[in-house]
Amino acid sequence: MKKFPRIVFIGSTPFSFFSLKELYTRKYNIVGIITAPDPPFSRRKKNFFPIKEYALENHIPLLQPKNLLDYSFLRHFTMWKADIQIVVSFRLLPRVIWSYPKMGTFNLHASLLPQYKGPAPINWAIINGEEETGLTTFFISNEVDSGNILLQKKIEVKRDETAGELENKLKKISGSIVLKTLEGILQKTIKPIPQKIISNSSLKCAPKISSIDCKIHWDITSIDVIYNKIRGLSPYPSAWTTLFFKENRFVRFKIFLTNKIRETHNFPIGSVIISSCEMKISVKEGFISVIEGQMEGKKKMNIKNLINGIKIRKNLFVR
Repeated sequence: MKKFPRIVFIGSTPFSFFSLKELYTRKYNIVGIITAPDPPFSRRKKNFFPIKEYALENHIPLLQPKNLLDYSFLRHFTMWKADIQIVVSFRLLPRVIWSYPKMGTFNLHASLLPQYKGPAPINWAIINGEEETGLTTFFISNEVDSGNILLQKKIEVKRDETAGELENKLKKISGSIVLKTLEGILQKTIKPIPQKIISNSSLKCAPKISSIDCKIHWDITSIDVIYNKIRGLSPYPSAWTTLFFKENRFVRFKIFLTNKIRETHNFPIGSVIISSCEMKISVKEGFISVIEGQMEGKKKMNIKNLINGIKIRKNLFVR
């Protein structure tokens, strides 16, 4: 195990795990890990976050603060005497944390900064129909996601790719860019570059996504906008609509995978047309054909099984 630098790793999601594993496998000296508190009902190990499981398995000191300004937490944190900190998928850090190491604290963000600052860059990149995105490492500073850039890696976004698929693709390269960033800092081969100043009209943000943001608006002119929204929210937090069987009977319907059918038709917008193996919803430029969905109170299903569970197949609509 390398003695220098003393690294504190900060992360709380499965996305974080790839970077942590890459560093530990390469024998870097991870003196401590900060992660989120356990979720409810997490007494059994299988319910722990992957970061915590890895820390326990490899006997790496671990802190799970609820309050990052708590005196007891800060006392234990400073005892690690970190030279540098690496952050991947965690909540905002107070200045007392990110400014502590003499070599700084750098963060990995899943976008090409300065575009898509915020907690949901992968989702919003697909929702907005981007053809490329990537990863950025940067030194944390006072303003959120605005510090000097260290490295960036671009990747293509496929036209039918979901947020889950794109996240998995970014995960696989996240460890290598974190490692390259760390080595570049240690060897002084990286020159931090200030982020470009972009006008507000050109700047795209990635705010937290609410349930209301996930509602599908079927009357939008472009079929691409609807299609991109569904794949940009799949599998989580997932796009949804209200499916009406009759005026007084309706369910929330989540949609995960679809196809676009560009076709002229005379159906009212939001009409649901069901055959033995297809469910399609009319929009202004054609139809959205559902491949995978989930009725409220049911499991996620492919379209064939979903259709088999629908008894009423006429006069259905969504809104």
